[in-house]
Formats: sequence, C-alpha cells, structure tokens
Amino acid sequence: MRMTRKFFGTDGIRGLANTEPMTAAMALRVGMAAGTWFTNGDHRHRVLIGKDTRLSGYMLEPALVAGFTGVGMDVFLVGPMPTPAVAMLTRALRCDLGVMISASHNPFHDNGIKLFGPDGYKLSDEAEHGIEAMILGEREPKLADAAHLGRAKRLDDADGRYVEFAKATLPKGHRLKGLKVVVDCANGAAYKVAPAVLWELEAEVISIGVKPDGFNINRDCGSTHPAALQEAVVAHGADLGIALDGDADRVVMVDERGQVIDGDQLMAVIAESWHKQGRLAKAGLVATVMSNLGLERFVNGLGIDLLRTKVGDRHVLEAMREGGYNLGGEQSGHIILSDFATTGDGLVAALQVLVALCESGRKASEFCRRFTPYPQLLRNVRHAGGKPLETAGVQQAIDAAEQTLGRQGRVVIRPSGTEPLIRVMAEGEDQVLVEKVVADICMALEQAAA
Repeated sequence: MRMTRKFFGTDGIRGLANTEPMTAAMALRVGMAAGTWFTNGDHRHRVLIGKDTRLSGYMLEPALVAGFTGVGMDVFLVGPMPTPAVAMLTRALRCDLGVMISASHNPFHDNGIKLFGPDGYKLSDEAEHGIEAMILGEREPKLADAAHLGRAKRLDDADGRYVEFAKATLPKGHRLKGLKVVVDCANGAAYKVAPAVLWELEAEVISIGVKPDGFNINRDCGSTHPAALQEAVVAHGADLGIALDGDADRVVMVDERGQVIDGDQLMAVIAESWHKQGRLAKAGLVATVMSNLGLERFVNGLGIDLLRTKVGDRHVLEAMREGGYNLGGEQSGHIILSDFATTGDGLVAALQVLVALCESGRKASEFCRRFTPYPQLLRNVRHAGGKPLETAGVQQAIDAAEQTLGRQGRVVIRPSGTEPLIRVMAEGEDQVLVEKVVADICMALEQAAA
C-alpha cells in the first residue's frame, strides 16, 4: 500500500501553474531535493529534463535547472519530448535521474513534475518519501561548493534518438508504405517526433494538433477530444487516425469511418498479434477494473488470462513487473509494452497496431474491433464525507446487483482519489439490467450520504 504523500500523487507532483505546489520556488526545491537524493558516488551526476508545450514550462524548467545545478548535477535539456522518450533517454544516457514537466491530458493552466529513476521507472515509495522530507525542510539538501556546481546544456539530437528508437520497435523490415494516416499530436510534446516517425516509416501522413502556442495543448484535440481527428480521417479518406495526449503516453485511434477505437480494443489487437507470434512473455494481459468484460472474454478465448488491477497505469506497471508480463494498459489508452518502454508510450503502441493492420490486409473498422463491448454504465455519486460504502443499505444494494448480473456481468464501486465522489460502474449482457443495478446502488448511496 502506498503511504500518504503531501506533494506526490500517483503521477508525480501536479497542480495549477504558478499556484502551490506548482510554482518556481517548489520546482527549485524539487531540483535540490531530488538531486541530493540521487547523488551517489564521486562521478559527475547528470539529470535529463523534458517538457511538453505548456506556457508554464518556461517557468518551471529554469527553476529545476537551478535546483539540480545547485547540488552539483549536470543537466541535459531536451525541450518538448514525450514522457516515454524522457524515460528512455534517461536510461540510454546513463543519467541518474529523469524529469518530465507535464500535466499529461490536462488543460494548459495545469502542470506537473514527473520523476524517473536511472532505470527509467517512476520513483519508489522510499525515494518519494526522502525527496518530500527535504522539500518540507525535515532534511537539508546537500548544496555543492562553488567549484562543483553543475552545468546545463541542450541535447540537440534528442528528437532523432527517440525517432530511431520508435522505428526500431517494428519487426525488422516492416514499413507502413501504402498506409494513409492522420496523426493528432494534441499540440503537445510529440508534435515533432510523431509525424517524423510515421513519415520515415513510409506512411502518407496528415498531421493535426502540431501548432502549439503554449495555451492550446489538449484543447479540442488529442486523445481526450478525438472529434477533430474523426473529421480529418473521413475528410482525407485516410485508412485510420492516431490521437495522442499532451505528453504522448496514451493513445486512441480512429478507423476509416471516423469511429473511435479505445484502449481496450487496441490491447486486444496487440495481445492477439503477439500471442500468435509467441511474443507474449506470459499468456496474459494486465488491465484495470474498468476494462470492458468483452476484452476479458475475447482474450480468454485465445487462451490468454486477464489480470485486473486498480485504476492507474502505476498499478498496471507494478502488476506487470511482479508477474513478468510484457503487455498491459487501460481503457483510456495508456498501453505499456515493457519490451520497449518503462511507461505508457502512445506512439509505440500505435505502431504495433499499424503493423498488425498492414499484415491483415483488412480495413481498420473490421480488424481493430476484436470484440463487441458489453454494455457498460458509469455514474458518480457525490457525498459530504464519511464512509457511505460501509453502510448496510449500500452493501445490500451491491450484493443484490452482483446476484442480478451473475457471471454475465460485474459491478465495480470505487471512491474517487481526488474528489468526494463514489464511482459506480456496472456492465453485463443486458443493457436494461445494467441500468437498473446502477440506479439501485446510486439510490442507496444517495440515501446513505443524505
């Protein structure tokens, strides 16, 4: 179980730009604290810093640089770069630490600081606690003397390194010639590298969401707002579309008819393809409790187990590492391919789907819909505090719902991690029954919360 943090959430430190904790002063403290924590031995220590395209990145980046150089770390600056690229480059350049300045799919006015260890993975609980202790003044960061301050420089070939890495994830000799693709980069971190990768792999590329101005990241574009991509795919007669989010760690796709293909369907495509090729490390796929029951039935039919975790790509990755799985993800499009990456990589996941599509010779509308989703309904119930889930009336409603749906459905009830909400989700073969059990549980919750 993760212990309580003051600043670190499930995806680093995040907040409204220029408001605590997302200020330049905090970024300075994070740099000094994280730099001190990861200083080990007498070698020249180095940290790599990437960012997305938010205006506030210009404020946070130099503050982090000041913190890291102040404790004697050399800094590599790579500018706008996908989160998975920062993780990859941290390992490739033998850095002691990697930093991504991003709030992922959030609007421009939010920002965040994600930290990666030298192995490219998110930090351990121990590291986060140690860094927080220094941020809070419980321990003092170790400042360098004047002769041992760090230096900072731009890494000019970072884009090219990631482009080559992404291309190398395709099986040898595979190209995308003959494929017409629209890619929506959400005016975010992948606005240069994603079109370059697809073009160099010989696809015909139409790029949208590639004109960041500091304010338009994720605005009416990208994986959380795919309408622009849907329109572009149909208008250009493309074979399919790819929508990344602001830091390019998640992806959804769109078929030639303009219909969205979510993370569950993409995982089904990759799982089936890799299973046939013998590339699954185990006959298993890791997903969350929110993934559709149709996905579970589909992969089970292939002889593949589905292991479910709590919501959050951190939980998916932990289960993958513990169980030795190399494929996992979320319905939202965070797809982790641990043969290649230590975090979700929207572009690399999309490439695996494109290769399988090319080999099939079929249209995306046929090939990328591997299963029929079960009817699924999610509702939120607001409460004023307390523990409404523990009341007898709510438990009775949940038990009754599970009995009603039986083995042909399931119920997932979970408190929100950020708001006073209880999320009620049910799915099953019968849409009417799904709606009824969700309504019954929500009524019981509302009565308990009154």
